[in-house]
Amino acid sequence: MRFHFFEPRTEAHIRKSLEYLDEANLAWVEHQAAAEHHAALARMYAERIARIEMELKTPRQSRSMLTRHPTEESRDEGSERPKPESVVVYPSRTTRQ
Repeated sequence: MRFHFFEPRTEAHIRKSLEYLDEANLAWVEHQAAAEHHAALARMYAERIARIEMELKTPRQSRSMLTRHPTEESRDEGSERPKPESVVVYPSRTTRQ
């Protein structure tokens, strides 16, 4: 003889379990996407480290090439423009009237 006192509650438990399963699947997909993103970043930084280390080990590069900006190399030495001032000086109120 079986009693079926909890029969209606089992449906609620099954529904709740299915909700938990859906949440777990969604969280899994989100974490997989985040893991792929972090793996791509890790690869990018590993390549960057290797490139920088190779540049530092290359003996034909002089110290001046490491510190010069690429646009400075292409510009002629005689045709340099004056650099703008870093501080802007505004006229005083008495001279602006």
